[in-house]
Amino acid sequence: MNKIILVLWIITMVIPGSGRKPFEKDCFSGQVRAAEWELIWADEFDYAGLPDSNSWTYQVGGHGWGNHEKQFYTSMRPENARVENGILTIEARHEPWDTMEYTSARLVTRGKHEWLYGRFEIRARIPFGTGTWPAIWMMPARNTYGSGGWPDNGEIDIMEHVGFNQDVIHASTHTRKYYWRINTQRTATIEVDNVSGTFHDYILEWYPNRIQVYVDDTLYFTSLNDNTGWEAWPFDQPFYLIMNIAVGGDWGGQKGIDNSIWPQRMEVDYVRVYRLKQ
Repeated sequence: MNKIILVLWIITMVIPGSGRKPFEKDCFSGQVRAAEWELIWADEFDYAGLPDSNSWTYQVGGHGWGNHEKQFYTSMRPENARVENGILTIEARHEPWDTMEYTSARLVTRGKHEWLYGRFEIRARIPFGTGTWPAIWMMPARNTYGSGGWPDNGEIDIMEHVGFNQDVIHASTHTRKYYWRINTQRTATIEVDNVSGTFHDYILEWYPNRIQVYVDDTLYFTSLNDNTGWEAWPFDQPFYLIMNIAVGGDWGGQKGIDNSIWPQRMEVDYVRVYRLKQ
């Protein structure tokens, strides 16, 4: 009898056909919440060619992106962004383009899909080597607060990684009151085994009163709404998703760029977005 109960419990905790648990306990509340979420959008990359233009567009340019980065982000170039064998590949390459020495891609859902609150799950394998700076993050769909520029309207970093610190993953939120240039950003790190060799789940859960970030089933970063105004919490407006690999820059290039490692890839198995059930 005990064996039967155990089997039934395991079945209820696994998504049919996936072989993995959907969501673990919410470490903030201590409650099991799998039944609270419903899928509202996903890209499973079950096609071939360029990223789906119904979901993704490109941010293009080689002006350093405010961080003295060394790559030129291209558009609709399969060498830098493509889908094959069920995987989205974003590839940074050591090759001249325009005035820059490297190429890469920066994919965004801006103007296609934007969200206010929810659970964002991205399963990815990230690049390796000194000079790489991959990120999975979110920016506001429009400018509502303050001067209209960054960081007044916020930034949510679900995953950042710099290649000179190989197995450490970063999550952060940036606002007018808390951001990195004045060293007040809310941030945390977690050590993750083999981040470039295996796929991991990078997860954001965004609520009106808090932002939580996980790697796989481990919650390691929480940013709380302290109810002191938009300067501290502009996260009450729609944001869009960004995935990119930067090369060098103020952070990624702090220990130089190893030119023996290229090309480098961020591979994405899927992107899934959930909302709380009504």
